[in-house]
Parts: sequence; structure tokens; C-alpha cells
Amino acid sequence: MTKPRQSDLSEAQVGQFIDHGYVALEDAFSGALARMCRGMLWTEMGLAPDRPEEWKQPVVRLGFMTQRPFVEAANTPRLHNAYDALAGAGRWIAPTGLGTFPIRFPSKQGPGDAGWHVDMSFGTDHADFMQWRTNVTSRGRALLMLFLFSDVGPDDAPTKIRVGSHQTIARRLLPHGPEGMTLQELATDGFAETEACDEVLATGRAGTVFLCHPFIVHTAQPHRGTQPRFLAQPPLLPKAEFDSALPPSPVQIAIRRACGLGF
Repeated sequence: MTKPRQSDLSEAQVGQFIDHGYVALEDAFSGALARMCRGMLWTEMGLAPDRPEEWKQPVVRLGFMTQRPFVEAANTPRLHNAYDALAGAGRWIAPTGLGTFPIRFPSKQGPGDAGWHVDMSFGTDHADFMQWRTNVTSRGRALLMLFLFSDVGPDDAPTKIRVGSHQTIARRLLPHGPEGMTLQELATDGFAETEACDEVLATGRAGTVFLCHPFIVHTAQPHRGTQPRFLAQPPLLPKAEFDSALPPSPVQIAIRRACGLGF
């Protein structure tokens, strides 16, 4: 067996992704890049790290950022190797930037957007996001990714992830074929079927990236720390729709196993 390169995911990490629905990749991009990007995000918000009296909102949302440091952060050799390992070699589109950014500030107010959900992947031109869709082949999305641009501890509004919940979602989607389900349909019971799943927090140093299965159930939460949390939550986009003639990627293996379709 070929020995993995130092920058590659190990077999154990790929196995964790298949079984648990996520893997945390530390040092996926540098701390220097994280600092540069944070500076640009502060400027974009019109706020500053040394003026906390101006941090009025619990969350500020910024869109897609295409400046060079963001492109570099999304396209390190370490990340490219991980994209190949999880989504299939050459089956994804190199990110041209990063977004969106829900930047969370210390606050006693609720953020107003906490709630268990799955990120949808097609039909996103509908004005009502609850009508956005996903299907059992994860049309339009290869991965969900969480890029940490600041150090994130347990009190810093880390995203909560339900371990193994991607398997439940795969089974729910299977009978609905190519049309899949809307977020409204999936959320009818508040994702009660995944309540028994263990939960993990997306914590780590700036430069960590959580690479998640597209079907993972997750939620935001309030910020009870002292410093703003900077995070991007982009998709990794596929080059083409699902092709059963190609060897299955770990994303697809997880779906097939959950649905009892072998390997």
C-alpha cells in the first residue's frame, strides 16, 4: 500500500468522515492568512477589534470574499489533497473565494438563527430558503466546510454538529429520488430523528477547517466568550453531477452504507 503523504488525510480520518460525517483538518491554512483575512473582514464590517463598544449586533453576515488571501486560504495543497480524498480526485471545483461569513460577537442576545438544519444544495434561486432542496446524491454540493479564521473555544459560538446524523438524512432522502426534499420537508419534525446523536463543537485554532458531509445536521449557537468568532461556511462544489460509473468517493460511500446499499 502506498504510504500517505504528510499532507494527506489518513485512512483513519477518512473512516471517521464516513462514519461520523466530519473530519477536522488542523493547519489547513496558515495563521498569517487568517490574520490577513480577519483584517479585511473588520474593514468590510466597518468595525475594529479595539472598539468593542461598537459591537452592537450578535451576528454580522458578510457575503462571498474573493480577495487573494481568501482564495489562497481555500486552496492550500493540504486542502486540495483533502478535497480529493473525500469528494473524489478531480471531481470538485477549486474555490474562487470564501463565504458566507456569519461573524458572531459576544452578546447576551440570541443570534436569531440558531436551529438544527442541513445546508441545501440546489433550487436556491427560490426566494424562500425553506424551499431550497437536496437529494440523495447531494446534487450541487460535494462538501460542507467550516473555515475557522479565529481561534474558537467552547464559549465562542462554535457550530454544533450531530455526529453520524448524515446517515439518517441519507435514509430520509433515498425514497425521494432526484427531486429530493426541501428544507421545510426535512425539518418537519425538527430533525428529531437525530436527537440521540452525540454532539461535537467545531472548535480549534485559526487555520482549522472542518470538512463535513453535505447531509450533516448542525446548528449555530450564542456567543458567550469575549472575542468575535470569524468563520466561513462555504460549500465545495462538484464539477459534475453524480456518476455511478465512477468509483464511489467517501461522500458516496457514507450514503450507500447508510442506505444499506453496500460498501
